[in-house]
Amino acid sequence: MSLIKQLNDDMKQAMKVKDKEKLSVIRMVKASLQNELIHLGVDSLSKDDELTILSRELKQRNDSLQEFKNAGRDDLVDKIEKEIEIVQHYMPEQLSEEEIEEIIASTITELNATSKKDFGKVMGSVMSQVKGKADGTFVRNLVQKHLN
Repeated sequence: MSLIKQLNDDMKQAMKVKDKEKLSVIRMVKASLQNELIHLGVDSLSKDDELTILSRELKQRNDSLQEFKNAGRDDLVDKIEKEIEIVQHYMPEQLSEEEIEEIIASTITELNATSKKDFGKVMGSVMSQVKGKADGTFVRNLVQKHLN
């Protein structure tokens, strides 16, 4: 089932149970997907494109969460945490730290990376393998640790 179809089904369900918060988040995500469709001028998005958009939505909310925490806005922190939970429902299952470590180690071996100069090559390769399944900042920190 495509993501837009799943969002439509979930949107109908949220309307039936009068879950305004979930409905609002689903509408925002769906709007982002539809805007991307228009921007690219295509009829449907690939799974990769859908994943990129979901990751972007999640990152925006995580950034907002951090800002609200720094500003002491607990009322908004709770709201954003619920939104993050809803968006994460549509993301693929996240990889564990051990799984990410294995991917990084095998990539470093494969590319014969030995120093920080190889950081870009390693990151590019690792991120293509874990796209949507791991936070980029977390992966970056692990790659830096391995290349020290």
